[in-house]
Amino acid sequence: MSQSSPRLETLAPRERQVVETVLRLGEASVGDVLAVIPDPPTYSGIRAIMNVLVQKGFLEYRREKTKYLYQAVIEKNSTRAAMLKNLLENFFAGNPSEVVAALLDVAAENLKEKDYRELKQMIENARKENVT
Repeated sequence: MSQSSPRLETLAPRERQVVETVLRLGEASVGDVLAVIPDPPTYSGIRAIMNVLVQKGFLEYRREKTKYLYQAVIEKNSTRAAMLKNLLENFFAGNPSEVVAALLDVAAENLKEKDYRELKQMIENARKENVT
């Protein structure tokens, strides 16, 4: 990998989808990726995308007999942060309150009292860290 970490936001949508899929699976062959992404291109199309992602420094691979198994080089946390930043900017016009409101709308039925306490503590910690 190069000295600076590759940036997920520089990828085309299909490339990003492939990286996210490999991250989610942990390790994946072309066939594994092909099996789980919606509306996939051809096998050779996925293989070409994965090879480009290797060249760009997002994936690495190892050979196991006749199969190539790919792993993401970038960290899951940095990927999540990049995706959330993209979501915030493109779908919520940079308004973090709207993101949190949407998340609460979707997840509220699954939240326990402990989750609410943890969320409240995270908000308080973020406030303290960002107050100057």
